[in-house]
Amino acid sequence: METKDILLKLRTEKGLSQEELAEKVMVTRQAVSRWETGETTPNVETLKLLSKLFDVSINTLLGSPRQLYCQCCGMPLDDTTISKDPNGDFNEEYCKWCYHDGEFTYTSKEQLIDFCVEHMSSDAWPKEQVRAHMEAVVPNLKHWNKN
Repeated sequence: METKDILLKLRTEKGLSQEELAEKVMVTRQAVSRWETGETTPNVETLKLLSKLFDVSINTLLGSPRQLYCQCCGMPLDDTTISKDPNGDFNEEYCKWCYHDGEFTYTSKEQLIDFCVEHMSSDAWPKEQVRAHMEAVVPNLKHWNKN
């Protein structure tokens, strides 16, 4: 789905007119119209306001051009799992389980891996395989690889 279609869908789902949306994000009604026809796209600051207003990530507003992964545990992210910063903005780098209210949940890679082994293992994916997978993935993620 393109940005123009996403914005139109979100606006109508929220029951807002173009004029009402324009007022909420401090632009003209014509600007909203141009976004919805695909003539232009909102600037970065307006995307932040729209993200807050519609409670979706900027990545979602832009049509999800990239797959987001938690840079602490490696989990794929979507709007239901992305963390938020203390000010309420989406933090597209971490899941809500690894980063919450400005604080990281895990203090070491080992603590995270041990937690994941206990909670991700199953008959189809034994603990040894989960541990091997996490030990291969986690050290390469931005949060742990600060070199």
